[in-house]
Amino acid sequence: MHRPVLTRRARTPLVLASAATVAAALLATTAGPASAGRGHGPSPTKPTVVLVHGAFADSTSWNDVVKELRRDGYPVVSAANPLRGLKSDAAYVRQLVDSIDGPVVLAGHSYGGAVISDAARGAANVRALVFIAAYIPEKGESAAELTGKYPGSTLSDALRSVPVTLPGGGATEDLYIEQAKFHHQFAADVPRNVTDLMAVAQRPVTSAALAEKAGEPAWRTIPAYALVATQDLNIPPKAQVFMAERARAFTVKVKASHAVSVSRPHEVADILELAAARSR
Repeated sequence: MHRPVLTRRARTPLVLASAATVAAALLATTAGPASAGRGHGPSPTKPTVVLVHGAFADSTSWNDVVKELRRDGYPVVSAANPLRGLKSDAAYVRQLVDSIDGPVVLAGHSYGGAVISDAARGAANVRALVFIAAYIPEKGESAAELTGKYPGSTLSDALRSVPVTLPGGGATEDLYIEQAKFHHQFAADVPRNVTDLMAVAQRPVTSAALAEKAGEPAWRTIPAYALVATQDLNIPPKAQVFMAERARAFTVKVKASHAVSVSRPHEVADILELAAARSR
């Protein structure tokens, strides 16, 4: 299987690593008497990987990634992101993270990236943040703002809205991707029989959540990793690269749609395991 080339923009000059070097580094960091290594069953020394889905998806979007992580001995929790508001969603995820004993690698897809950056702020057990085709906002930025920072997103033309009332009484709207446009917009590299089901089961996000401004980002103090989906029609790849570079994240580019956790679960699992191995 083709392995992507990973790059890192750090406080030192940019480092380029070949796929073979990255694979060797992953094997080296997971080998030894204190670790079960890849494919050798559970190990108490491995951090728990917490996966946070984004808008228009649900926890099942991580299923194939979860299979790989569990096969390689990682404890995994796939959070049910409420998608109601950035601060409230982050508080929900933070309570989940706080309930976990031991170190955590916290990963977010799409809007889930903004959620994990807020949720992990000040969390002592979060050792790495992994952004999968995700927003990596700076303080004061919103997902909606970052979507339009560079050309390439066709998301707005694919949306339909439904007026809803928030628990506190305020009015907003739920946003869905139109089912007929879901395959092309969200997951063009996933078989249509799969995306037809994803379109029906999609979780809506409120427009208020996408417009809500981020707080102080956790990626300033926690090591960041980013996977850029180069065929993404939701978050432009140029925006993903910009945010990853700004966060000085170890970055991998994968030829994939926005639904990269479904179409390329092996590559997603690889960067998660690399972050986990380096966090110990």
